[in-house]
Amino acid sequence: MKSFQQFITEAYDKDLEGQASRAPGEGGRIRASRKKRDLDKTRTKAVGGGKTAPAKDYKPRKDIGTNKPRSRTQQQPEKPRGTAALSPREAQKKAAMERRAAKSGAKTKTADELLSKKKKTVSPKYKPTGKPGHTGTSKRQYTTPERQKLQRAGDRLVKDIQKKKEKPAASYDPKIS
Repeated sequence: MKSFQQFITEAYDKDLEGQASRAPGEGGRIRASRKKRDLDKTRTKAVGGGKTAPAKDYKPRKDIGTNKPRSRTQQQPEKPRGTAALSPREAQKKAAMERRAAKSGAKTKTADELLSKKKKTVSPKYKPTGKPGHTGTSKRQYTTPERQKLQRAGDRLVKDIQKKKEKPAASYDPKIS
Protein backbone atom coordinates (compact mmCIF):
# COMPACT_ATOMS: atom_id res chain seq x y z
CA MET A 1 0.00 0.00 0.00
CA LYS A 2 1.40 3.40 -1.03
CA SER A 3 1.44 6.34 1.34
CA PHE A 4 -0.41 9.50 0.36
CA GLN A 5 2.89 11.31 -0.21
CA GLN A 6 4.10 8.61 -2.64
CA PHE A 7 0.81 8.68 -4.52
CA ILE A 8 0.93 12.46 -4.92
CA THR A 9 4.51 12.44 -6.19
CA GLU A 10 3.67 9.81 -8.83
CA ALA A 11 0.31 11.28 -9.85
CA TYR A 12 1.34 14.88 -10.49
CA ASP A 13 3.83 16.16 -13.01
CA LYS A 14 6.78 18.08 -11.53
CA ASP A 15 6.59 20.65 -14.35
CA LEU A 16 3.10 21.69 -13.30
CA GLU A 17 3.95 22.09 -9.61
CA GLY A 18 2.53 25.31 -8.20
CA GLN A 19 0.13 25.67 -11.14
CA ALA A 20 -3.29 24.36 -11.90
CA SER A 21 -3.08 20.64 -12.62
CA ARG A 22 -4.80 21.17 -15.98
CA ALA A 23 -2.49 20.89 -18.99
CA PRO A 24 -2.45 23.91 -21.35
CA GLY A 25 -4.08 23.76 -24.78
CA GLU A 26 -2.30 23.69 -28.13
CA GLY A 27 -0.66 26.79 -29.52
CA GLY A 28 0.17 28.12 -26.05
CA ARG A 29 -3.47 28.56 -25.09
CA ILE A 30 -4.39 28.81 -21.42
CA ARG A 31 -7.36 26.47 -21.87
CA ALA A 32 -8.09 23.72 -24.35
CA SER A 33 -9.15 24.90 -27.80
CA ARG A 34 -12.89 24.96 -28.49
CA LYS A 35 -12.40 24.76 -32.24
CA LYS A 36 -15.20 22.98 -34.08
CA ARG A 37 -14.72 20.06 -36.42
CA ASP A 38 -15.55 20.57 -40.10
CA LEU A 39 -18.83 18.71 -39.59
CA ASP A 40 -19.98 21.05 -36.81
CA LYS A 41 -19.18 24.33 -38.57
CA THR A 42 -22.09 26.52 -39.59
CA ARG A 43 -20.14 29.14 -41.60
CA THR A 44 -19.98 28.04 -45.23
CA LYS A 45 -18.89 29.43 -48.58
CA ALA A 46 -20.12 28.66 -52.09
CA VAL A 47 -17.74 26.43 -54.06
CA GLY A 48 -19.72 26.28 -57.31
CA GLY A 49 -22.22 23.92 -58.82
CA GLY A 50 -24.73 24.73 -56.08
CA LYS A 51 -22.44 23.21 -53.46
CA THR A 52 -21.05 24.72 -50.25
CA ALA A 53 -18.01 23.95 -48.12
CA PRO A 54 -16.98 25.03 -44.61
CA ALA A 55 -15.49 28.53 -44.60
CA LYS A 56 -11.83 29.14 -43.77
CA ASP A 57 -10.87 29.25 -40.10
CA TYR A 58 -10.26 32.58 -38.46
CA LYS A 59 -6.65 33.52 -37.80
CA PRO A 60 -5.56 32.77 -34.22
CA ARG A 61 -5.39 35.86 -32.04
CA LYS A 62 -2.02 37.41 -31.22
CA ASP A 63 -2.66 37.43 -27.46
CA ILE A 64 -3.04 33.64 -27.11
CA GLY A 65 -1.52 32.36 -23.89
CA THR A 66 -1.63 35.64 -21.99
CA ASN A 67 -4.16 36.57 -19.35
CA LYS A 68 -6.18 39.68 -20.10
CA PRO A 69 -5.11 42.47 -17.73
CA ARG A 70 -7.82 44.09 -15.62
CA SER A 71 -7.03 47.46 -17.19
CA ARG A 72 -8.38 46.14 -20.54
CA THR A 73 -11.79 45.25 -19.10
CA GLN A 74 -12.25 47.86 -16.39
CA GLN A 75 -11.45 51.54 -16.56
CA GLN A 76 -8.79 52.45 -14.04
CA PRO A 77 -8.81 55.64 -11.93
CA GLU A 78 -6.97 58.46 -13.65
CA LYS A 79 -5.90 60.25 -10.46
CA PRO A 80 -4.64 58.87 -7.15
CA ARG A 81 -7.14 58.43 -4.31
CA GLY A 82 -7.88 61.47 -2.18
CA THR A 83 -6.94 64.07 -4.81
CA ALA A 84 -10.49 65.38 -4.95
CA ALA A 85 -10.43 67.03 -1.52
CA LEU A 86 -13.02 69.81 -1.57
CA SER A 87 -13.10 72.96 0.48
CA PRO A 88 -15.98 73.05 3.01
CA ARG A 89 -17.92 75.49 0.82
CA GLU A 90 -17.47 73.30 -2.31
CA ALA A 91 -18.49 70.19 -0.36
CA GLN A 92 -21.66 71.97 0.80
CA LYS A 93 -22.42 73.07 -2.77
CA LYS A 94 -21.88 69.53 -4.11
CA ALA A 95 -24.16 68.02 -1.44
CA ALA A 96 -26.90 70.54 -2.31
CA MET A 97 -26.58 69.69 -6.02
CA GLU A 98 -26.86 65.96 -5.24
CA ARG A 99 -29.97 66.56 -3.11
CA ARG A 100 -31.60 68.52 -5.95
CA ALA A 101 -30.68 65.77 -8.45
CA ALA A 102 -32.11 63.07 -6.18
CA LYS A 103 -35.33 65.08 -5.75
CA SER A 104 -35.73 65.48 -9.52
CA GLY A 105 -35.27 61.74 -10.00
CA ALA A 106 -31.86 61.84 -11.67
CA LYS A 107 -29.81 58.73 -10.92
CA THR A 108 -26.36 59.31 -9.45
CA LYS A 109 -23.66 56.84 -10.49
CA THR A 110 -21.78 54.80 -7.93
CA ALA A 111 -17.99 54.65 -8.00
CA ASP A 112 -18.17 51.11 -9.38
CA GLU A 113 -20.36 52.22 -12.30
CA LEU A 114 -18.03 55.12 -13.06
CA LEU A 115 -14.97 52.87 -13.06
CA SER A 116 -16.52 49.99 -14.98
CA LYS A 117 -17.15 52.13 -18.08
CA LYS A 118 -14.36 51.46 -20.53
CA LYS A 119 -13.49 54.12 -23.10
CA LYS A 120 -13.16 52.60 -26.56
CA THR A 121 -10.14 53.81 -28.49
CA VAL A 122 -9.66 53.42 -32.22
CA SER A 123 -6.39 51.87 -33.32
CA PRO A 124 -4.09 54.36 -35.06
CA LYS A 125 -3.51 51.72 -37.78
CA TYR A 126 -7.24 51.72 -38.74
CA LYS A 127 -7.92 52.64 -42.35
CA PRO A 128 -11.50 52.93 -43.70
CA THR A 129 -12.21 50.20 -46.25
CA GLY A 130 -13.91 52.41 -48.83
CA LYS A 131 -16.74 49.87 -49.26
CA PRO A 132 -20.29 51.26 -49.53
CA GLY A 133 -22.16 51.19 -46.26
CA HIS A 134 -18.98 51.66 -44.26
CA THR A 135 -18.16 54.96 -42.58
CA GLY A 136 -15.41 57.05 -44.03
CA THR A 137 -16.21 56.49 -47.69
CA SER A 138 -16.15 59.35 -50.14
CA LYS A 139 -18.78 57.74 -52.42
CA ARG A 140 -22.28 59.18 -52.39
CA GLN A 141 -24.91 56.88 -50.94
CA TYR A 142 -28.15 56.88 -52.95
CA THR A 143 -31.59 56.29 -51.52
CA THR A 144 -33.73 53.49 -52.96
CA PRO A 145 -35.86 55.78 -55.19
CA GLU A 146 -32.71 57.49 -56.50
CA ARG A 147 -31.13 54.14 -57.35
CA GLN A 148 -34.32 53.09 -59.17
CA LYS A 149 -34.29 56.32 -61.22
CA LEU A 150 -30.67 55.74 -62.22
CA GLN A 151 -31.37 52.11 -63.12
CA ARG A 152 -34.39 53.01 -65.26
CA ALA A 153 -32.55 55.83 -67.06
CA GLY A 154 -29.79 53.35 -67.92
CA ASP A 155 -32.37 50.80 -69.15
CA ARG A 156 -33.99 53.42 -71.41
CA LEU A 157 -30.60 54.31 -72.88
CA VAL A 158 -29.78 50.64 -73.62
CA LYS A 159 -33.20 50.06 -75.23
CA ASP A 160 -32.82 53.12 -77.46
CA ILE A 161 -29.32 52.04 -78.51
CA GLN A 162 -30.68 48.60 -79.45
CA LYS A 163 -33.50 50.19 -81.49
CA LYS A 164 -30.96 52.62 -83.03
CA LYS A 165 -32.92 55.70 -81.85
CA GLU A 166 -31.09 59.02 -81.71
CA LYS A 167 -32.02 61.11 -78.65
CA PRO A 168 -30.17 63.87 -76.81
CA ALA A 169 -28.32 62.92 -73.59
CA ALA A 170 -30.65 65.20 -71.59
CA SER A 171 -33.56 62.80 -72.20
CA TYR A 172 -31.79 60.16 -70.11
CA ASP A 173 -31.03 62.49 -67.16
CA PRO A 174 -32.50 60.87 -63.98
CA LYS A 175 -32.76 64.37 -62.37
CA ILE A 176 -31.00 63.48 -59.15
CA SER A 177 -29.39 66.48 -57.46
